[in-house]
Amino acid sequence: MCKSTSIRTPNKLFIHVPKNAQIRRKWLKLARRHPASLTPKSTSYFCEDHFDLQNDMENYVQYTTMGVVGRISMRPGCLPTKFACQPMRAKTSTDDCRPAAAKRQRLVLINECEEEIKAATFQQSENLNIEVPNQDEDQQHEQQQKTTKIDKAVQINITAKFRSKTTQANTKSHTKQTSPIKLSSTSVSTSPFKVAELKPFVKPELFCSSVTCNLSNEDRSDSDVSSLYTPSVALMSKTSSDTSSLNVEFKKEANLKCMVDNTLDKIKKKPLFYIGIPKDCYFLIKIIHEHTGISENKILLCLKKIRLDSKFSELSDEFEISISYACKIFTENVSKIAEVMRPFIVNLDKASIKRCLPIAYRKNYYNVTCIIDCLEIEIQTPGKALHQALTWSKYKKTNTIKYLISSTPNGLVNYISQGYGGRISDVCLVENCGFLNSLPIGAHVMADRGFKHIETLLLGIQCKLIRPPSIVSGNKLSKEEVKETKKIASLRIHIERVIRRVREFSFLKPHACINNYLIGRLDDVIAIACGLINLQNSLIKK
Repeated sequence: MCKSTSIRTPNKLFIHVPKNAQIRRKWLKLARRHPASLTPKSTSYFCEDHFDLQNDMENYVQYTTMGVVGRISMRPGCLPTKFACQPMRAKTSTDDCRPAAAKRQRLVLINECEEEIKAATFQQSENLNIEVPNQDEDQQHEQQQKTTKIDKAVQINITAKFRSKTTQANTKSHTKQTSPIKLSSTSVSTSPFKVAELKPFVKPELFCSSVTCNLSNEDRSDSDVSSLYTPSVALMSKTSSDTSSLNVEFKKEANLKCMVDNTLDKIKKKPLFYIGIPKDCYFLIKIIHEHTGISENKILLCLKKIRLDSKFSELSDEFEISISYACKIFTENVSKIAEVMRPFIVNLDKASIKRCLPIAYRKNYYNVTCIIDCLEIEIQTPGKALHQALTWSKYKKTNTIKYLISSTPNGLVNYISQGYGGRISDVCLVENCGFLNSLPIGAHVMADRGFKHIETLLLGIQCKLIRPPSIVSGNKLSKEEVKETKKIASLRIHIERVIRRVREFSFLKPHACINNYLIGRLDDVIAIACGLINLQNSLIKK
């Protein structure tokens, strides 16, 4: 009875009846069509009105975003559930109870409870209202008063079944004094002799000796003696309150120390996960502390921020400091830590590189000294329009900071450039960052096709560029060129593995979206990350 067609409603989606016999039979039964009326080869469709497209259609997101779908793919096992076009169709029952039925059931239960209460009160009143033959009028009057009282008591028992509002106002008793010294009462003196209040640091021995001297010189009554001891009671109560406050502060300090110790223990157990340092190189923290004078807790805070990109609120809770102070520690100490870590990024000579050259390079590319590539890190959109234009990257389609990174064939980072705006090209970055000055004479540099134009720059300093052969539009590569491309790609992939290790530091992820006030520390952060990478296990094991 559905009237939707591709001519009447061209904007609707039409789903083909599946060819699977079992699912096809279910669909046709739900549509009230005989299964034998349509063959598997027939072109019959259901319109979108009979489905919940958001849950039944696999490429629903693509359809809503793009507006067009090449092929409709439904989820396996989905069935048509909506048949508004058939008005005589019986509505499917739901498990939810209707409000009218629930209300009716509630009224029945209330009536039953009321009848039980009435029956109980009626029996009690009958038992009490039995007439006694020889009884005076006064006694009957007293008995009637008793029955009325009993009836009221019965009503009170009925209402006690319901929740009383007074039970919510019950207050629990608390001890007003928590100190171990508890004094029940203080002596009251009426004598004119009064002693000045003692200072808190007076020794009790001196106090007792002065009291005995006063008593020996002058005759005093018992009440006077009691007056002498009243200030000591006040003193003891004051000292007890002071000790309780000191205990609270001591407990707070102890809890804070425990929380900080727990974070330090976690870092010591898994230093590679929390701060990026291998377990056998944990002594590096002490070396940094000796060279910079920064405390170990502050060093761990900075390294954890770089490794896991934890929020400053989280770091403040773990190290028990304020959020502003945690941010201040990071911004002030990262540059000092970077000065210690930059010597770990060493530019090796040819002899040491050849001595540690992997087997895959030794046959055809034994002169390769380094592999280069660029990496970009997303930042927040700058406030100035000029800065937005300089940092916009066409490749990433966002504002980024670009770096040139170089590694030896065995996976050690030997150069990292300063940060440039994402708009700069790879060739301009190589030309301006000072990388060419760090290359020895006769070095072979391996790179991707995008660095094609730096070949003239390398020839000017007596170096050579190794890259895949360029593709000319309209021409195909020969078999030899294809083989050479595969060989270079299989060896150049190691720089991508190095970049992956850099990305393991969450602060340097592609979409980290670094805040604008931390962009000035980004060069130091990436230098620390590259130095820690060189301390980790070897990237190539053979």
